[in-house]
Amino acid sequence: MKKQNVKSPILSRRSVLMGFALVGGALLVGPVSQMAKAVSEKDFGKFGPFLKITSDGIVTVISKHCEFGQGSHTGLAIIVAEELDADWQKVRVEMAPANMALFGHTKLKIQITGGSSTISNSWDQLRRVGASTRAAFVQAASELWNVPAVEIMVDKGVVSHVGSGKTTEFGKLLRRAVEITLPAEPVLKTPDMFKLIGTENTFRLDGKSKTTGTEIYTEDVQLPHMLVAMVVHSPRFGGKLVRFEAQAALALSGVVDVFEIPSGVAVVAKNTYMALKGRAALQATWDDSAAEMRSDFEIMADHKAIANGDVAGEWGAFETVGDIGSAFKGGYETMACSYDFPYLAHSAMEPMNCVAQVEGKRVKLTFGAQSQTGDQRIIAAIIGCKPDEVEIETLHAGGSFGRRSVAISDYQSEAVYIAKKIGGFTPIKLIWTREDDSAGGSYRAMAYHKIKIEVDKSGYPLAWQHRLVSESILAGTQFAAGVRNGVDRTVVEGVQGSPYFKAIAAVDAQVSMPKSPIPVLWLRSVGSTHTAMAMEHTIDQLARRADINPVEYRRVLYKKAGNERHLRMLDFIVEKSGWGTPIEDGWVRGMAIHECFNTVVANVVELRMEDGEPHIRRVILAVDCGLAISPDQVRAQMEGGVYYGLSFALYGEVKIDKGIVQNTNFDTSRVLRMEDAPIVETHIMPSANRPSGAGEPGTPVVGPAVANAILALTGKATVSLPFVKS
Repeated sequence: MKKQNVKSPILSRRSVLMGFALVGGALLVGPVSQMAKAVSEKDFGKFGPFLKITSDGIVTVISKHCEFGQGSHTGLAIIVAEELDADWQKVRVEMAPANMALFGHTKLKIQITGGSSTISNSWDQLRRVGASTRAAFVQAASELWNVPAVEIMVDKGVVSHVGSGKTTEFGKLLRRAVEITLPAEPVLKTPDMFKLIGTENTFRLDGKSKTTGTEIYTEDVQLPHMLVAMVVHSPRFGGKLVRFEAQAALALSGVVDVFEIPSGVAVVAKNTYMALKGRAALQATWDDSAAEMRSDFEIMADHKAIANGDVAGEWGAFETVGDIGSAFKGGYETMACSYDFPYLAHSAMEPMNCVAQVEGKRVKLTFGAQSQTGDQRIIAAIIGCKPDEVEIETLHAGGSFGRRSVAISDYQSEAVYIAKKIGGFTPIKLIWTREDDSAGGSYRAMAYHKIKIEVDKSGYPLAWQHRLVSESILAGTQFAAGVRNGVDRTVVEGVQGSPYFKAIAAVDAQVSMPKSPIPVLWLRSVGSTHTAMAMEHTIDQLARRADINPVEYRRVLYKKAGNERHLRMLDFIVEKSGWGTPIEDGWVRGMAIHECFNTVVANVVELRMEDGEPHIRRVILAVDCGLAISPDQVRAQMEGGVYYGLSFALYGEVKIDKGIVQNTNFDTSRVLRMEDAPIVETHIMPSANRPSGAGEPGTPVVGPAVANAILALTGKATVSLPFVKS
């Protein structure tokens, strides 16, 4: 959209329409003339950057969030289609280009997908887009038929007037609709008016392409003259390249070039097979003087030494209530417990990959991008251009769980360095194998919790001291503002703000974040991957110590804290799971309730021990995620979260021997198999509240529920994960 070439900026009615669509989207704010500078109709169509409607009635929602299996594209499209009253059969989704100004996260102010926030941060934005556009079609029909707008109805893309019997479709009204000035604050539907949201009347828009194998992932990209690259990395984290011998690799037919890049040695070939062969033939020598040389058990021992005070650590307080020193002098009984958690690999089904093209300061990336703005900033620094000059075409990705959003843009940078060296805008497809990602990627950090609790005569906590040792995820990254006063909020979430703390007179919770060359990253549910276990298993141990049913124990604490939401969830899961009813001999139930990303999830597992290992036959899950946009997708995310979390809780660990990762593929990393996967029953708590997260909150709750079931069965607490040691 451009200004008219006159002294005072005058906008066409069509330009005003676009401006209001953006205002309705709540992303670009300020005078319409300012928005006119940022958007052109040629680039984004007649209804602004989030929506396109064509003359055949096809409604295309432009998604600023990537799709890597979580169903976000369908969820976002449902929001728009609901307010627009579109025909779901004619709704499509396209991925937005990388453009922070237009497609930035409304809270984080960058273009990114994460934190289970896709639906919640787009909720108001996209509802207004749909409602504003609907208003345009209603007004267009009103003017065409000379009838009051309030008498116009819209349903499944058909605009009608009952009194006159006149009807038409979006496509036929399009020319008139684009000339309508939209309301800045369109009237939104109330929940009782929803026809798509919260119903089973929709289907996944990417379901067909994924089940038929026609969806295009990075690995499927084929461009003229494209080359394939792989990189030899240091076997140890922090190792530096000393020298390499390329002759044997270059002697192979199909190997095009071998050269050093900042992270290792790149092998460029005509196809994947020759890139693998060339890399295998390469000889490299590494300097490990600054590398991580410890084994995983030694790193955990160092974590424990910090927590025990045997080694000095820098501590940051993140939850302080009352006088903990005086509380522990009260003469009451105390209970101590501790938990250790290993490094975890994300293990997304599609390992990391990226297609890069560079010529001078021109650069394009094609891949399953999760953090477009962060990638643009990193790549711009490499190329010497502006971030918004870095073109990113975002494809669907075969899973992420957080792995594709790395502050240092590790594999993306490698692709660009290689493409820059080759030049000529030649497409370079960088491929990381499963072994590359498992041995040299980024991990859920190792964590150690040490807890001391003073209990009153009834067995309820009076004072809670909590020490958590784990590496910082945010320190030294573009998100470093999330580290304040020595506390990384992503490390402590799930302990910080715990509903139990509000029921306790004295709390002293602190974190120490030692540094290591081993790169760490958020993994699905982030801090809650370990904090849910630390809190929920401790509560069951306290309940058992007091000889109180875990449900009633939680009920007392929730009431004391005034936490009505958790109380409702407690009653809901008890009802749905049959808690307290008889169960067969040898079987027990275990419960856990946890909140993350503003969503509360409860799990009850049914478990028995078989050959020394826990066997889970059934998981009853209850979720309060506010208004469920697509109940079927919420159920899918909850079920997937349970299996993902259960796989880690039972078997997940990254084994490191003298700085070298040992288990680099699924043959050495046991995961949950189909025959071991329990039945998962998901119950969505009815709610009219605004939507909250669904992608991650299902992951962290099953582990503590299993631990609590084992505690009920054996009387033994779980102090270390995974449950089954390799």
